[in-house]
Amino acid sequence: METKEIITSKEDVKKRLDLFLSEKFELTRNGVQTLIKKGLVLVDGKIEKNGYSLKSGQKICVTFLEPQKTEIEAEDLPINIVYEDDDLLVINKAQGMVVHPANSVHSGTLVNALLGKVSNLSGINGELRPGIVHRLDKDTSGLMLVAKNDKAHNNLSKQIQNKTCERTYWALVCGNVKKDEAIIVTQIGRNPKDRKKMAVLPEGQGKTAISEFKVLKRFGAFTLMEWKLKTGRTHQIRVHAKHIGHPVACDPVYNPKQNFSHIGQLLHSKHIKFVHPTSKKIMEFDSDLPPYFSNILAKLEAQN
Repeated sequence: METKEIITSKEDVKKRLDLFLSEKFELTRNGVQTLIKKGLVLVDGKIEKNGYSLKSGQKICVTFLEPQKTEIEAEDLPINIVYEDDDLLVINKAQGMVVHPANSVHSGTLVNALLGKVSNLSGINGELRPGIVHRLDKDTSGLMLVAKNDKAHNNLSKQIQNKTCERTYWALVCGNVKKDEAIIVTQIGRNPKDRKKMAVLPEGQGKTAISEFKVLKRFGAFTLMEWKLKTGRTHQIRVHAKHIGHPVACDPVYNPKQNFSHIGQLLHSKHIKFVHPTSKKIMEFDSDLPPYFSNILAKLEAQN
């Protein structure tokens, strides 16, 4: 364990404790709040709340836990590494690959594959998700970020939290979407009738979810759409697409109707843009649609 101390100044007066530490140590606000909850943050020797208002000349001690050693087995599995340096990787994930082990899946995941190819991964997320900054659903393909150290992980997570990391998805949805573009703002949480699903909930429940969409091409019975995430809720695009009456084609959870012979939602993480945590350069990556996706689009184009 490592403990760091910092003394507040006049400029820090009335700042929230969690926001102050988030800025000073390049941590996400949630990460700071976890440390506070565990009693690892002391203000003049006392545990204070997240929203504690700081005074000048206070000594704040923050204890950082050592990353937990993972017991996940390394596996020799094929993965498409688009970019790699000392801080991070950009992965082009294939459809059908689970990102990290869970109760029902213990092998064959992206994390198993990463451990088999990369010697260093961040441990900020504990045992279950080493290196994973943000995840994609099993049947969602495309670009995602992986961190090699905690500094990079915290920095990239903060960019996602602050909406400065741009993530763009393409989805083929059912029906003819009338609006050319729109912004959807709802609350998303667990479906009270089916805990395996997420759902749009009434105001005051769940968490705020913001998605921005634009129509790319209409095929009559289907529409190709571009989605940009302003928040990162579980199944966000899939839930918002269903919410506007145009569920993602082939989605086995939110659109069980079989649209094509293909199985698994036609949703692809197409583009990602972020600031490199060390060089501070703007990094951009784009991914081609998988063959099964582009083939379906070609058939729809031919039919129209």
